[in-house]
Amino acid sequence: MKILFMAAFIAVSTTSFCTAQEKQIAITVDDLPVVNYGIDSKDFAKEIVNKILDGLDRYQVPAIGYVNEGKLYKKGKKDRARLNLLENWLQRGYELGNHTFSHMNYHRSGYNDYTTDIVKGEKVTRPMAKKYGYDLRFFRHPYLKSGSTKEKADSLQIFLHQKGYVAAPVTIDNDDYLFAKRYSEAYEAGDTAKMRTIGEAYVKHTEAKLLYFENLTVKMLNRHIRQVFLIHANLLNAHYLEDILKMFSKNGYTFISQEEALKDEVYGEEITAYGDWGISWIERWALSRGKRGDFFEGEPALPELLNE
Repeated sequence: MKILFMAAFIAVSTTSFCTAQEKQIAITVDDLPVVNYGIDSKDFAKEIVNKILDGLDRYQVPAIGYVNEGKLYKKGKKDRARLNLLENWLQRGYELGNHTFSHMNYHRSGYNDYTTDIVKGEKVTRPMAKKYGYDLRFFRHPYLKSGSTKEKADSLQIFLHQKGYVAAPVTIDNDDYLFAKRYSEAYEAGDTAKMRTIGEAYVKHTEAKLLYFENLTVKMLNRHIRQVFLIHANLLNAHYLEDILKMFSKNGYTFISQEEALKDEVYGEEITAYGDWGISWIERWALSRGKRGDFFEGEPALPELLNE
């Protein structure tokens, strides 16, 4: 199996695991079993999942997929084809995490509704994971909304701890959903040239975002950290994940698990800045350290083709 089991949940290490020479990154995939942009075909969904898993296999990436269990139902009943997509992840040695039942926005909901949605989001995945020797250990906040105030953030963190979850931050977000929607539209239109243009722009933008966030971490901490990268289970990543992984390798990165990434001491750094944002944890740490204005200059703009 691609993950190492632990007797207890992750505790943040007291020593730094990353030197200036080491570049490591965890690949995380949100919104399982699939983001289909309205293309409701079993074969289409299966192709997306299989191609993503093939890419992870080829580059030996110990990735984790975060599940919205609401997607497992069709007309109020569990859909066997969608359940099979999750089983495919587990059968091939990949861990799953909780992403709530309905992809609820914590900043737009009450604490009780949100925590109920978290619990509802483990009803199928937890026993399924145990069948394959896994536990449900990690939680990913939809929209990266983890609490717009200290009180709201602390309340959720206490709940997750009580439920045995480790919150899974994101340090590198490449806006893939914006590219993916246009890519799916081109796919439905049969415009392969447009698909290629969007795909190539997506890889280029992802590299620019990687280097931007890498630069922020070095400016702030004077070292590299174990990064956590977010993508979604969509057609764009089914077709271009291997290009993304190749790009990471070209930039000196090796692939590690979510578990290993969170051993970096930076994930224990206190966040004291709050707002209605869904931003990288690198930006949260920087804001908490009082960084403003010029520190954040240079963030790559989205390509014009997304505005066409």
